[in-house]
Amino acid sequence: MMILQASASGTVLTRWQGLLAEGNRIVQVRTLEELRRTVPSARPDLVMMHRDLVDQAECATLRSASPATRLFLLSDRPEPDEGLAFLKVGIVGYANTYISAERLKEALNVMDGGGVWLGQQVIQQLILEAAQNAAAGRESRLEELLAPLSPMERKVAELIAGGRTNLEIAAELGIVERTVKAHLTSIYGKLPAGNRLSLALLINRG
Repeated sequence: MMILQASASGTVLTRWQGLLAEGNRIVQVRTLEELRRTVPSARPDLVMMHRDLVDQAECATLRSASPATRLFLLSDRPEPDEGLAFLKVGIVGYANTYISAERLKEALNVMDGGGVWLGQQVIQQLILEAAQNAAAGRESRLEELLAPLSPMERKVAELIAGGRTNLEIAAELGIVERTVKAHLTSIYGKLPAGNRLSLALLINRG
């Protein structure tokens, strides 16, 4: 594997080279300008970049210059938000600058196989964001779904989704059971649901 290592720190470069010299072709650069020149010309398999040398815009530029090259960002103080931000511009790996030899080799194997290497904190943050986005998406779909209903019909539908009986709904809304049934008939005509079970499922799944 051809690995381009980029850091302004000679100490960091020496450490990285010592960890990966065996079985790999290592090229090292010390400046951002060298990095910009080398990536499109050498098209390395992997670029190990010290966070102090690059920002998100630079990562996006490098990604465009050599799409097949995998970008591995290493930070002295890795943070979940930083990892997620850089992930969105094309990196496939994010770790501590001083990652252990064992973990570094494991990370390279994952990335070489087409995977993404992230710390546990970043993964947890990703899961949390995905759950929040899914919830937001469900709320948006639900609003669109219930748009044809009147305010009272919507209340009835939501109470049905909560497992309430017609009598319970009538008591809560201060109406008679016959009116609840009339609202349900109207709801069934406006939504793709023909009975209370399908209505409840429709609403609960968004």
